[in-house]
Amino acid sequence: MDTQTDDTEGCYYNRSVKFFYEQSGKNISDHWRKRDYVIVTLGMTVCFIVIFSNLLVIGAILKNRRFHFPIYYLLGNLAVADLFSGVSYLHLMFHTGPWTIKLSKYRWFVRQGLIDTSLTASVLNLLAVAVERHQTIFNMQLHSKMSIRRVFIIIVFIWLVAIVMGLVPTMGWHCLCDLENCSTMAPLYSRSYLVFWAVLNLLTFSIMVAVYTRIFIYVRHKSKQMSQHTTQMRHRETVFNLMKTVSMILGCFVICWTPGLVVLLLDGLGCDKCKVLRYEKYSLVLAECNSFVNPIIYCFRDKDMRRTFKDILCCLCRRGDNRKSTSGVHFNTLEHENYKSRIAEPTEKSNGALLIRDDSEDVPASSET
Repeated sequence: MDTQTDDTEGCYYNRSVKFFYEQSGKNISDHWRKRDYVIVTLGMTVCFIVIFSNLLVIGAILKNRRFHFPIYYLLGNLAVADLFSGVSYLHLMFHTGPWTIKLSKYRWFVRQGLIDTSLTASVLNLLAVAVERHQTIFNMQLHSKMSIRRVFIIIVFIWLVAIVMGLVPTMGWHCLCDLENCSTMAPLYSRSYLVFWAVLNLLTFSIMVAVYTRIFIYVRHKSKQMSQHTTQMRHRETVFNLMKTVSMILGCFVICWTPGLVVLLLDGLGCDKCKVLRYEKYSLVLAECNSFVNPIIYCFRDKDMRRTFKDILCCLCRRGDNRKSTSGVHFNTLEHENYKSRIAEPTEKSNGALLIRDDSEDVPASSET
């Protein structure tokens, strides 16, 4: 698939990435402009925030035993997907702008495949959370009775499907042998693949929204039938608050990713009047911002999560202070060392006097006997 590969009839395996960009009309400058520096700087800043915030979420779920339930394991896996998204976009920042045309076709497919994998993992995680909440809420439970083994199988299945979806274009669904069907936003991707990808994700969004709508209707109907007993009221409020948190996560995900998927769909349908390249960067930034929205939602919606975040951050600060204090011992001045020795001398003398006194007291005692 690289430039060392011989061309076959109707295929362009021996052409560079620059060739496909020029054919699709997506021209990239050979030199760095101010706009490129701004995009890369902002993108890298967002990526580091995404990586740190989701590491915080993963650490909180591992540390606090109150989060050792199926719903939180799935939310933790969502944080892993967002962490992977941050790493993928960070990789993109080091392979964008003028660097793009210097990539081999293999490295270009890897760059795009990482982003596709992270999106698929996030979507499947949210779908798994929706199914888990549907099963739990309709049984009027706060937490599912699903075993850890089953949760682990679901998580492994999610990542296997995500990896396969990221590899689909590399395995053959590209436009290297169909130049007229190359997309504008992703010049080595086939338009038909973009349509499939966008429709599949938008359809999944619609299913999740329908599931959560049904859950909310059921919870409201059931809450009216509950008595005003304190225990039942607290249980209802806890269930409803957790549902609100998960729904906010889903809502933010749909809001952040839908514009980008719509732009991809328009590109796949060959809409020349839509000028998809004008909105490409904005939709990409909006999609990436979703990866650090979830930790913010946890902070505002979950008191236990907020406390655990504080504990982790305070623990990190204390370790930093301890390292500073221990390292400071090795940088005492000569005057400070002389001062410490002068203070130590009277103490040694007093200790010696005590020892002599003890000896003198012991002698008479022994003589009396």
